[in-house]
Amino acid sequence: MTEVPMAARLRLVVGRLNRRMRAEGGAGLSHLPLSALVSIERSGPIRLGELAAKEGVSAPTMSRALLALDERGAVERTTDPTDARSVLLTISPAGRELLATVREHYTSSLARLLSRLDGDQLAAVEAALPALEALIGEDPPAG
Repeated sequence: MTEVPMAARLRLVVGRLNRRMRAEGGAGLSHLPLSALVSIERSGPIRLGELAAKEGVSAPTMSRALLALDERGAVERTTDPTDARSVLLTISPAGRELLATVREHYTSSLARLLSRLDGDQLAAVEAALPALEALIGEDPPAG
């Protein structure tokens, strides 16, 4: 199989898996606030404009997305020590707990889906993991 048909199949499968896991519930957050929270967790203190650029949206769109996180107490805002007019966003303990819950939910959902596969199919998925991790530029998790 050439790269283009394989890419089309992979896009379809990954997209459907992602939609299925999100449809089963979890945090009750749409994609952008959840993605923003992960970015805040990974990037440490970050300005709203930087976060918006990282997520590929405008600052006003990001401000609206952050409202859902503010309602849950998932982010903390502090004055930027280098520019008193700017605010830095950091993840709060409640935000860390929220992400842990979401990750646990998505992992459980995916485990249920994987349980439908037979042994050979599971082995094939496991064998493909290093290549899939390389696609996104991540090292395999330790342990």
